[in-house]
Amino acid sequence: MLGNGKSAEERAREKDRKKRGTRKYGQAKYKHSHMGVVSCVLAGAALAALAGCILYAYLARGNAAGIVGGIAVVSFALSILGINAAVKGFRERERNYITCKIGLPVNGIVLILFLVIFIGGLM
Repeated sequence: MLGNGKSAEERAREKDRKKRGTRKYGQAKYKHSHMGVVSCVLAGAALAALAGCILYAYLARGNAAGIVGGIAVVSFALSILGINAAVKGFRERERNYITCKIGLPVNGIVLILFLVIFIGGLM
């Protein structure tokens, strides 16, 4: 039991032993990169906004140009910010970069999808 009736040295030794039990080969588990998590959240928001724009334009049969255009521009800005956050996340030391590795391509795909729809609308 941790704490009750033990000296400070025994508590420290037991705490260290518990920490070693959660490590693999003596290394501490890394936390996720904070900016990588932000990148994933921004990617999800941009993807949801773009999908909502496409769905609303389909349901309105093309009569919602202002609303759809405004939300699509917000989606574009969110994907740019998500790419920026993922790149900043790779700079964090001793972190798990899986969220950066997920957020970067998803934001890139949303950005490319936006550009394809935008250029297709111009033609």
